[in-house]
This record gives sequence, C-alpha cells and structure tokens, in this order.
Amino acid sequence: MFFKKVAMASAMAIAAGTAYADCSISGRVNVVGNEFPAIQAVGAAAQECTGGEVKLNLTADHQKVNVAGMTGNPAEYTSAIIANSSIVALMNEDVIRPLDDLVAQYGQGLKKNQLITIDGKVMAVAFMANAQHLVYRADILEQAGVEVPTTYEELLAAAKVIKEKGLMENPVGGPFKAGWNLAQEFNNMYIGHGGEFFKTGTPEVSINNEKGIATLEMMKALSEYMNPDFLTHDSNATNAEYRAGNVALMHMWGSRAATMTAAEGVSDEVKNGFAIAGPLTVAGGDTPATTLWWDGWTVSKNISDEDAAATFQALTHAIRPEMLNDETSSLAVWLIDGYEPTEAAKGVFAAANSGSVPYPMLPYQGLLHSALGTELADFMQGKEDAATALADVEAAYTAAAKEKGFLQ
Repeated sequence: MFFKKVAMASAMAIAAGTAYADCSISGRVNVVGNEFPAIQAVGAAAQECTGGEVKLNLTADHQKVNVAGMTGNPAEYTSAIIANSSIVALMNEDVIRPLDDLVAQYGQGLKKNQLITIDGKVMAVAFMANAQHLVYRADILEQAGVEVPTTYEELLAAAKVIKEKGLMENPVGGPFKAGWNLAQEFNNMYIGHGGEFFKTGTPEVSINNEKGIATLEMMKALSEYMNPDFLTHDSNATNAEYRAGNVALMHMWGSRAATMTAAEGVSDEVKNGFAIAGPLTVAGGDTPATTLWWDGWTVSKNISDEDAAATFQALTHAIRPEMLNDETSSLAVWLIDGYEPTEAAKGVFAAANSGSVPYPMLPYQGLLHSALGTELADFMQGKEDAATALADVEAAYTAAAKEKGFLQ
C-alpha cells in the first residue's frame, strides 16, 4: 500500500533488482545536496567510483547554492540532490537536463516508475521516500499519564500536562526555523486543515482565509511549549534538543528517525524512551498535517556530455541494491530493491497509508514557500496578527509571481 501510494503521488516505486557492475567513470562529478545521513550514505557510495573525481557539498544551505552553482557554463555542480519541491526551482531556471538518453545508456537497473517524468521527459531519479511524523518520549508520556497523541489538539493537551507536572519546561519541538522550515510547517498544518494554496486552476494565491488563520493559531499555540529560540531551530537543532532530553513531542522527518538517538552523549533514558508514531491530524480533519516527499538526483544542463555521463553513472552506482547493509538500511525508506522496512521507517509508512498528500510540484509553489518563510516570523513573535501576516505573504508571493510571469 505504501509504495503504491508513493508511486501515485510522486511517479516512482522500488528500484529494479538488477546487479550493478563496479563503477569506473571518466569525467568530473560534483554533487550538492542536503546533509542528513541518508544523503550522506548516497554521497559516500558515489565516491566509491574510480577513474574520475567525485566531490560532495552536502549542506543544510543546499537550496541557497544549488541554482547559482548550476547556472554557470560550465556549472560548478554536475548534480543536485533534490526533492519534489526543490526540483521545481531548478526546472524554472533551466539548469538541469533531461535524462532519457543517459537512462537508455546507463540506467538498465532503473525501473520506469523510479524515474521522475515531467512533461514527458525524465528529469530526476528517485531513491527514497520521506515524510514528517510524530517522534516522542514514551517514558515521559507514561509519567504524565497521557496517551500517545493522534491529533495536534491532543498533543497540546499532553504538553500542558507534562509542563504542569514539572517533567519538562518546553516539551514540544519541531523544525520551526524562520525561512524554509517555518514555511513547511505552515504547509503541513494548512493541508491538515483542508486548505487549498491557490484558486482552482490558477497561480492566484488563496491562503488568507479561515483555514490559514486557524493554521497560524495552531502553530502559535505549539510554539508556546517550545524553546523560546524555536525560530532558530532547524532539524539539526531540534534533534539536539531531543537528544539532550529537553523535548518529549515533536514533528520530525522520517529520514532523521534512525539516527535520532545515535549521537554520542545521548543518555540511556532518552534512548530507551524514544518512540515513533504516524503524523497527526488537526481540527477534526481526516488528512494528516504532513506531506509525502521523494528525494532523488538530477544532472546539470551546463556541463559536458562526459561529465554528465560520469555523474549519472556515479549516482546510479550509489543507489544500487548492494549499498544496503545493516548500517544504511535504517537511514531511510529506500526505493531500492532489497530494502526491508525497519522500525525507524514506520512513521513514513504510516504517513503514506493514512492519506497524506504529496508536496505540490507546481512551478510557482516555491515562490509561495519563500514568501511564507519570510513573512510568518513576525506573527510567530507576536508582532502582528494572523490576517496581517497572511496578507503580507500573499502580497510578497504576488509580486514574485508577477516578476516570474506566472501572474499578469
């Protein structure tokens, strides 16, 4: 059911079980991408290739540098590892190439459904699925005498009890850092409220409404149980809070779940209390307040054919079935033949099987995401009301959409 859902949502499925030969390349490979463990494993596997240079720039700031680094001729980066949101920016700027010819020559081990096809052309190869879901401390909930929440309303009630009993001062966490992360939390919560981002069939934004206001009010309510510096907390900082024993309830990426308690210095209490559940619903809705994602890789347009071939070969090698082992299998919900779901994957599976929707692959969704990330911080800090914040978002988006030609 899970892979059927992801295939429908993101046009991909499990990779084929074809054996891959040892990797020998002739050309330059320079990959930019995010820094979480699953992508680090893919990058390390690509660097097994011999005969050419394979460089990596894996950083939390990847979306700030990938377009610029692929715009030059020749491009600095020969590939960007992306998701179903971030590929849109690369396509809008025309910096990645169709992969059909490379698939035909070097992609015999890739199944059709693993290939991300847009407007009839293969533009990326997917290797993992992802979603945000509940991560919690089972021991703290037991001490508080509360059940594992299934809704955000229940999460707030649990947080209240935990704080009142003196178990934790700031029991709620989440990647609420101003910018991309804060915008994504709005997206999740707005979807959970049944909101539509745009007027039907148009790029005209439509979030300044009752559902948008309810979304912000729930985000503000959650923040009252968070570390006061929550607007500086991305996934790394939120993980650190959990590992330090400061957080009992948080919405976190499935790709982080396997390593949540693996860092040095994490107490046995935190390790033993670690638990995973599916995503939460909100406001009585049936659609979980999360989004389904795929992660995959692209190949730059502004590079030589030799470098393009080397990049495709190295990254295809990186996601071969043989890369799965006891260490790597737990890092992600892999779309690789031979992958067997681990305990850490159950949150992503639950997200898919409970009706979660994919992050929208619309050419102008990124502009809205940027506007949300820029304009919502003032509301979260109590400097303006929800309607004003959403009006600011709509104004910023509209200006950007006009500049890009999506709106007149």
